[in-house]
Amino acid sequence: MARIGLFGGSFNPVHCAHLILAERVREEAALDKVLFVPVRVPPHKPDLTLAPARDRLRMLQLALAGNPHLEPSTVELERDGPSYTLITVRQLKQQLGSGCQLLLVVGTDSIRDMPHWWHAQELAREVGVIGLERPGFPLDDVSELQACFGAELVRKIKDSIVSAPLLDISATDIRERVRTRRSIRYLVPEAVRHYILSRGLYAGA
Repeated sequence: MARIGLFGGSFNPVHCAHLILAERVREEAALDKVLFVPVRVPPHKPDLTLAPARDRLRMLQLALAGNPHLEPSTVELERDGPSYTLITVRQLKQQLGSGCQLLLVVGTDSIRDMPHWWHAQELAREVGVIGLERPGFPLDDVSELQACFGAELVRKIKDSIVSAPLLDISATDIRERVRTRRSIRYLVPEAVRHYILSRGLYAGA
C-alpha cells in the first residue's frame, strides 16, 4: 500500500524550508509521495491575505518540478469555503482509492491545537499523523490531546515525530523582503524567485 503524506499550508510563497522538510519527512517516514496541499481559505486565519490561488499553485509546480516524490494537489483550491482537513482527506481518499494510506504531516505546534480542529475525532479515525518537530513546541503536556483522542493515538503521534532541521526561513519574511526590495535569492527556488518578480507578487504587501 502506498504511503502518501499530506503537507498542507498557504505556501504564500513556497520556500526552500518547505522543500527540505518535505523531503526529510518523506525519507524518515518511508513515504512514497508527499502531496503539497495549498489552502484556499485557512479556517483559522480567514483574514490572511494570500496571493491568488493560481499563482501559489504555479509556484508550487515550479518548486516541485524534477522531484517525482513531491507534487501539488489542487483539491482545496478547487473547493469553495474554508479548507477543513477532514473534507480534504475524504476527497483525496475517493480520488486516490483504497490502495493508498494517507498521513497528515503536522508540525508539533499545530498538533497541540488538533483537539480544536473541525470534527477532530472524526479526522483522527480517517487518517494517520506524522509529527514534524518544531523548535519551542515540544509535545510534553499531552493531557488535552489524550482527552480528545485517547492515550493510544497520542502515543502513536509521539512515536511518529520526525526531527526537523533548524531553518530560519518564513514566508512572512520573504513577503516583507519583496515589499522592501531586498533579495530573496536562496530563500526560495530560483524559478519561484523569477516568478514572484515577473508577476509583481507581494510588492505591495
